[in-house]
Amino acid sequence: MSRRTIRARAAVDGIGLHYGKVCRLVFAPALSGHGIQFRRVDLPGTPDIPARVDEAVLSERRTQIGDGERALHTVEHVLAAVAGLGIDDLSIEMDAAEPPILDGSARLFHDALVAAGMVEHGGVVEVLRLTDTVRVVHGDSVYVATPSDYLDLDVTIDYPHPLIGAQAGTWRVTPESFAVELAGARTFGFMHEVDMLRSQGLIQGASTQNAIVLDEQGIIENTLRWPDEFLRHKALDVVGDLALAGRRVRAHISAHKPSHRGTVTLVRELIANAKPEPKEARVMEIDEIMKILPHRYPFLLVDRILEIEVMKRCVGIKNVTVNEPFFQGHFPGHPIMPGVLIVEAMAQVGGMLLMGAVPDPGSKVVYFMSLDNVKFRKPVKPGDQLRFELEMKQVRGTVCRMAGIAKVDGVVVCEAEMAAMVRDK
Repeated sequence: MSRRTIRARAAVDGIGLHYGKVCRLVFAPALSGHGIQFRRVDLPGTPDIPARVDEAVLSERRTQIGDGERALHTVEHVLAAVAGLGIDDLSIEMDAAEPPILDGSARLFHDALVAAGMVEHGGVVEVLRLTDTVRVVHGDSVYVATPSDYLDLDVTIDYPHPLIGAQAGTWRVTPESFAVELAGARTFGFMHEVDMLRSQGLIQGASTQNAIVLDEQGIIENTLRWPDEFLRHKALDVVGDLALAGRRVRAHISAHKPSHRGTVTLVRELIANAKPEPKEARVMEIDEIMKILPHRYPFLLVDRILEIEVMKRCVGIKNVTVNEPFFQGHFPGHPIMPGVLIVEAMAQVGGMLLMGAVPDPGSKVVYFMSLDNVKFRKPVKPGDQLRFELEMKQVRGTVCRMAGIAKVDGVVVCEAEMAAMVRDK
């Protein structure tokens, strides 16, 4: 099972549900290991906000991530579409604090992503699994999660309105079932709450065209897509809020009267009780390295990759021998490996870290954009073995920042921070 992103960019436009501001939202492909991240392109520095529960802020009637000026509101429908399709890596650019509400469901987000095309691009899929039962009570919301190899939802709701009442349903969430059974379920609200919510600054963009609105007589200017559309929308919200786990969730979840606050609380408990995922070190020999890096003798300066976690960290080695061509001139009778070539070798290991996230590395090339805080601690001589340890610090689309150190016999001889991007050849 490989990680997934989209093949091309896709955009949707519209007004937000609660704040009524126009927003252009753009889905963009991301490298393997990037995860799901929003980007506020309307703010200085275009800050990224990861779709992770540690960014969640408990809010009324919506799911919020980030705070202050970088806050994003009502992200649950976008995240439901992303999670429903099993997408692991995606950049979501927004020029406002709230995504478009569109028709009140996740369908148009889902359709935009499908039109952009799905692509598997390597890397280990992160999965949240349980070993024991997890129970959460948050106000009227009650959840019970048990171990499963799938995401199974049992959802119950109970409203005093005669068109809703008590409803229950069960779904095994897959890309296929989500598209057919949940994506089109729209948000809903009650006419008697409108004045109260608007006085709180909410539902400024709501209408009967983007929400199911009920009064005492029934549904206003609209019809249901399913008899239990209210229930299905609550299940959709659960799928979206579970995406804040930052990985695919595999559990059987029973949710009674689910709420955004309740599901966010559940996600925190699921993470706290998750089964540890085994991590396997991957060794790559020179023939495999040469399939990924375009460098050749005398400029291929990586002999072996000892460990690699795609878009997280990479460890590689360079065996320094007296036969290296640069020793002929640097320096005769006193051979010292040039510092710039130590940095180049480090950058090549960083290239392996970055190119490991690209589905077709033969068609790509890594360009390094900057070097910072470069320090040389000790000379490197023939007979030394350089061990490079690179760690990914930040990923923004196809641009990343890495930090690296080089060691000989456990002693740091060089360190640097570098920025790079992946481009077509």
